[in-house]
Amino acid sequence: MGDRLKELRQKRSLSQEIVAQSIGITRSAYSHYEINNRQPVYETLIKLAAFFEVTTDFIIDGDTRGNDAQVSADTIEIIRLLNKMDDDKRKESIDKMLEAIRES
Repeated sequence: MGDRLKELRQKRSLSQEIVAQSIGITRSAYSHYEINNRQPVYETLIKLAAFFEVTTDFIIDGDTRGNDAQVSADTIEIIRLLNKMDDDKRKESIDKMLEAIRES
């Protein structure tokens, strides 16, 4: 996973600091992901996937079957909006989305 994160970051000519700030973690924490000393928690993994515009599967294991490893613009926008919410609002919004999916 670390190699993929590093490759995604370097392809965009970004520093670890920029990536970390963009997803709301410390540079040190992000650095540990790239060198495989730590694994990101699920929420951070989702933020990384949105930031790099790839699927979480691609970050985890390099799987490119999911829509050529690209995340839709709508998905990225939803993640950005959720990240701006406080914990209670985010949970409420996610519950509503899950309910809408079950009704489909």
